[in-house]
Amino acid sequence: MKKIIAVLAFSILAFACSSKKEGNMVVKGQIKGLKKGTLYLQKMNDTLLVSVDSVALLGSGKFTLTDDVTSPVMYYLTFDGNTEDKHLMFFGEKGEITINDKLEEFGFNPEIKGSKNQDVIAKFREIDNKFKDQRLDFIKKDFEARAAKDPVLVKQLEDDYKKMMRRRFLFSTNFAIANSDSEAAPYIALSELFDANVMLLDTINNSLSDKVKKSNYGKRLQKFVSQIKEKEDK
Repeated sequence: MKKIIAVLAFSILAFACSSKKEGNMVVKGQIKGLKKGTLYLQKMNDTLLVSVDSVALLGSGKFTLTDDVTSPVMYYLTFDGNTEDKHLMFFGEKGEITINDKLEEFGFNPEIKGSKNQDVIAKFREIDNKFKDQRLDFIKKDFEARAAKDPVLVKQLEDDYKKMMRRRFLFSTNFAIANSDSEAAPYIALSELFDANVMLLDTINNSLSDKVKKSNYGKRLQKFVSQIKEKEDK
């Protein structure tokens, strides 16, 4: 009797271990230095960040996570355990995506392969980071000019900052248009140009391919542009 119970218990355990969630997106990789903890695959559901899969890590830091992707969207890798809260963002889509990173630099410079939209975002970030560095430099110079009570320099810095921001808006717009067949294009418009002139947003929206217009971010961009126009017409 004990033998039968043991066999049944083993069968139940084997079934539980083999019933891992499956999906059309498989995310594999390794977080070096993460010896113990639970790694979560998350995405936004309306305004809430929800977990769609998770895996307990013990020792190697290697992981496999999955989800069913109906439209390419931004995903997050997060973890708990004996570490600080950190996250890694990547563009999820159908297929196999490989992500390798280090615990101490988690999310800052991960190696991500297998996502075409992620490749587009990475190219955008490479140039956009230069604008962000310039913005930080302007903030520092503005603080120093105000401390020195130099109104002429403050006004000059304000004018130069506005010009820099216009260049950034134009760069982001042109980049999105050049990648209009990528779901990353409307994502860039929504995340980086939400406070830009509606003409720029409308230009990107009109340039999108039919496939991208039907995507999650494509629909959201259309709705966002329509709402701005409605407010302006009132």
